[in-house]
Amino acid sequence: MSYEMIALMMFSSLMLLLFTGQRVFAAIGFVGAASSMMLWGVGGVDIAFASAIKLMKWYPLLTLPMFIFMGYVLSESKIADDLYKMFHVWFGGLRGGLAVGTIGLMVLISAMNGLSVAGMAIGATIALPELLRRGYDKRMVTGVIQAGSSLGILIPPSVVLVLYAMIARQPVGQLWLAGLFPGLMMAGVFILYIVIRCKINPSLGPVLSEQERQVPMAEKLRLLGAGLLPVIIFATMMVPFVKGWTSLVESSAIGALTALAAAILRRRMSRKVFEVSVRQTLGISCMFMWIILAALCFGAVFDGLGAVKAIEGFFIGEMGLSPWGVLILMQISYLILGTFLDDTAMLVIVAPLYVPLVGALGFDLIWYGVLYTITCQIAYMTPPFGYNLFLMRALAPPQITIRDIYASIWPFVGLMILSLVLVMMFPQIALWLPNYVYGN
Repeated sequence: MSYEMIALMMFSSLMLLLFTGQRVFAAIGFVGAASSMMLWGVGGVDIAFASAIKLMKWYPLLTLPMFIFMGYVLSESKIADDLYKMFHVWFGGLRGGLAVGTIGLMVLISAMNGLSVAGMAIGATIALPELLRRGYDKRMVTGVIQAGSSLGILIPPSVVLVLYAMIARQPVGQLWLAGLFPGLMMAGVFILYIVIRCKINPSLGPVLSEQERQVPMAEKLRLLGAGLLPVIIFATMMVPFVKGWTSLVESSAIGALTALAAAILRRRMSRKVFEVSVRQTLGISCMFMWIILAALCFGAVFDGLGAVKAIEGFFIGEMGLSPWGVLILMQISYLILGTFLDDTAMLVIVAPLYVPLVGALGFDLIWYGVLYTITCQIAYMTPPFGYNLFLMRALAPPQITIRDIYASIWPFVGLMILSLVLVMMFPQIALWLPNYVYGN
């Protein structure tokens, strides 16, 4: 049997296991380990063992539990509530102002917790009821929350980019810096769209009543200080890293300790909050470690098969595609996969093929990590089975139907595609900051 056929059988077996509802890491790890033993006998177990050792020796992995813990401390201690009150007071007089504030909330949540699920949960439980109660168009605000929550996997500290860094063997710090400007650019595009749309049709986002806007300046400043707390924590963590005073792991520890200290000083840290934060951190960290371990094993088998060279020859030699044609085809395949898989599953399934191929085609792997992440954001929101669509359905109130949720996302999908095209056309949007920081 040819190596190409073996690779095809591995992918077919993997997809079959995923469709049966098996856990992602279990399906990927089983196919990788079983294939290595069938190909190379008992010695094939060394592949899985070597992958585990490689994972344990990867020092930047220590950032993962630190940032997850920081995010859960800030969210469980209800500091996110203060954030929304700040945006409520300061943006309430603008048409669509609360929707604009919701995007701002999502940006700050992304800087607190690099998971889109956290942003979706906070947006759907805190912002959505307030927006609906004040007469905002339900389809517009549903799209706002779904699009805003997707920023969590692009703006640092992104957990998805940590996974990509491990699989692509790229520096986490450079990837995080590369994701910052594209993430802020995308948030700016969302805000511009909301403002223009509400200016054209004011009924979509009415201003707050005069009574609600009459808040004393002292209270406004107090809320501003409370709302800026996550920004201060983020700056405390990232400035020493960008300046070169601390390593990435040391910065993550500073962020986690600063968040813990802030919750204690604000008297929001109870035994229950601490216990929930630690338990959630342990659970998610272990899940991602298993996924990375399975992906490394699966990728090592593919390296042994030479499948990457075969696919490169097929696209460029037989199909006659240019490197850009191959890259665009990859992004389209991510969009298709995203209709029924989450971002981590997509990454660990196709990264063993795509990442080496991207490098062989001469593209920058840091830049491609940003393209991959933006494409994941789009796939998260694309019907019929986008991950965020069903998460929103589970969290939204009864008056928002699945039809409303599907209809709400198309303008934002278009804006995300526009952002993706801009980053593809102008790579320096992603690469300028990491080149500047690491160049100095």
